[in-house]
Amino acid sequence: MRRNIKLILEYDGSFFHGWQRQPISPTIQEVLEQAISKITGENIHIIGSGRTDAGVHALAQVANFHTNTTIACEGLLKALNSILPDCIAVKEVVDVDPSFHARYSAIAKKYIYKILLSETRSPLLAKRAWHIGVKELNLTQMNKAASYLIGEHDFSSFKASGSEVKSSVRKVIDCGFRELTPESFSPKDSKVIVFYIVATGFLRYMVRNIVGSLIEVGLEKREPSWIKELLLLKDRRYAAKTAPSWGLYLKEVFYN
Repeated sequence: MRRNIKLILEYDGSFFHGWQRQPISPTIQEVLEQAISKITGENIHIIGSGRTDAGVHALAQVANFHTNTTIACEGLLKALNSILPDCIAVKEVVDVDPSFHARYSAIAKKYIYKILLSETRSPLLAKRAWHIGVKELNLTQMNKAASYLIGEHDFSSFKASGSEVKSSVRKVIDCGFRELTPESFSPKDSKVIVFYIVATGFLRYMVRNIVGSLIEVGLEKREPSWIKELLLLKDRRYAAKTAPSWGLYLKEVFYN
């Protein structure tokens, strides 16, 4: 019987045009499939829990593939990490039930978005966090605004323009902001805040569009209730600009 193998991956999305294989641009899926095929001698198709966009990072992306190889999981882990580029690392390799599907078996995902609060930019955080250019945001107001997102709503105001999906209704389980311990290589008098969101599903650009609008609240250009209004409007044109991809990380994927 063919084995079903699950991988947990960490990667820097700065070097890739997203997860999904494309004809020309390099992608995470393509690099992984080439590496696994080289080790197993098979034509491998790998399934990811979701399609992270160009520039988006992952701390614990989940993927699975089917194979006839008899190589032990520990051997696959070492072999893969020996040939993958430095910007991709396999953190875990395990045999799973044949029915496991990285995407369809997932019940929720957690994303985080990092924001650098500083008057000066940080070259070392340039592709790791969004530099707002201010030292402070009103986190109290931002958390109040974020609370309106919790629950089941139509997130049409926060999906990618022109996105075609059967339904824009998604369920957010939890979300909000917290401040990180100061990075040792951050500019003086700066800090990093993180927006976290857990949901049963996401629309394309949903997190980045939400962050862009919450920043408007943090800058005190909008009241927290504006987020509630955007949910009711169900129109992308009324929300703020999309936050850049490099601040976004897939943090965790949840399964039963």
